[in-house]
Amino acid sequence: MTTVGEFMTTRLVTMDGNDTLTAAAQEMRDSAIGDVVVTDGDNVIGIVTDRDITVRGVAEDMNPSSTTLNQITSRDVVTVSQYDDAVAAADLMRTYAVRRLPVIDDGRLVGLISMGDLAVEREPQSVLADISADDPNN
Repeated sequence: MTTVGEFMTTRLVTMDGNDTLTAAAQEMRDSAIGDVVVTDGDNVIGIVTDRDITVRGVAEDMNPSSTTLNQITSRDVVTVSQYDDAVAAADLMRTYAVRRLPVIDDGRLVGLISMGDLAVEREPQSVLADISADDPNN
């Protein structure tokens, strides 16, 4: 059994739900990533992606400088343990139609697993794996 912990991403960026969309977009740009984990203290409350900022924020005519992550974050967070089976994590992504799952250990955020991580591990010759394994393009 391959576990989530064997190939989860541990280089995470977390932001408070009261941070603005602009601050999140700038953090994503500066860190060359496409998502931030939204927290309230030590609790994970959601994940916001660059697409969420565009579709849920800007396209809805929300001011990115004053709109907070709390206003666009989906609250139904599905999480996994680093000891969970990777295939089970993929099934959760499929069931809940999500592309990323926070990895929690003893109530603490320790990583993030994405569809791309799973593709690199399970289907290294796939197009998604190629894209996911490549350096970010700016």
